Amino acid sequence: MRDELVTIFGGSGFVGRHIVRRLAKAGYRLRVAVRQPNLANFLLPMGRVGQIQIVPCDVTAEASIARALEGAHIAINLVGTLAPRGRQSFNAIHATAPELIARHAKLKGLTRVVHVSAIGARADAASRYARSKAEGEAAIVREFPEATILRPSIVFGPEDRFFNRFANWTRYMPALPLIGGGRTRFQPVFVGDVAEAASRALEDSGSKGRIYELGGPRVYTFRELMALVLRETSRRRLLLPVPFPFASLQGMVLGLLPSPILTLDQVRQLREDNVVTEGGEVRTFAALGLQPTAAEAILPAYLWRFRKTGQFEVPAA
Repeated sequence: MRDELVTIFGGSGFVGRHIVRRLAKAGYRLRVAVRQPNLANFLLPMGRVGQIQIVPCDVTAEASIARALEGAHIAINLVGTLAPRGRQSFNAIHATAPELIARHAKLKGLTRVVHVSAIGARADAASRYARSKAEGEAAIVREFPEATILRPSIVFGPEDRFFNRFANWTRYMPALPLIGGGRTRFQPVFVGDVAEAASRALEDSGSKGRIYELGGPRVYTFRELMALVLRETSRRRLLLPVPFPFASLQGMVLGLLPSPILTLDQVRQLREDNVVTEGGEVRTFAALGLQPTAAEAILPAYLWRFRKTGQFEVPAA
């Protein structure tokens, strides 16, 4: 086991659990800081006895962040939200929390900070989500200039909330919606590749102060992604174009639900492509010596359960 202690904020989430598994395999000592520690005990068997510690942390409280970083050498921030509620606002989670994490990391002498943001993080972005992500990046760099920032596109894997959601809809909905006509472009990235990128960034001193945009090997339109879902679930459903104005009205209404399936801000996100920037100073998987995995190689391993007869039904070519 290595000497370095890594504090991972939000380590029980979708991306977090894969990063925990990867870093545990690499021998790091891990402190996973989460809001509800009793719901994160499933992480413990991913490492050796005593290698992974679960601690309570509220990233909206500065003292809580400071305690979570006590004695740590490395900090990784994965905390994020798509549907803010109460104190868990975009500003609190995406902007203020990263600033506090970076500030206390500097004060406590940590050697590395890795911050997971998102492709599309820009101060002039259409959605509040993307703008708050940009604010968080700026705050991280201001407080800890050596921080490494990872910007993944849509992350997919067995526990994702993208492909699983639409595959589940095929069970009972006659059509899948194509917001804005389904022309928005995405570059889905496998969660295992994101975890590997985070691990390699920690091993590479050249990643300090760098931004990496992480996208898969292929760019798809939203329509193509929905067609892929239908193919993998062996179902026939209409692909129904939904104009942006109507989708915005739906987002305003559905966004009021306790667990909204669509918000107005998410509709605004769909107005912009979510792909790796061409050229510029940002790096990609290639700079870390990685070749990203194609969605077609992973989706069959977990979308089969949405077919009528499960694993016994072979999808059409």
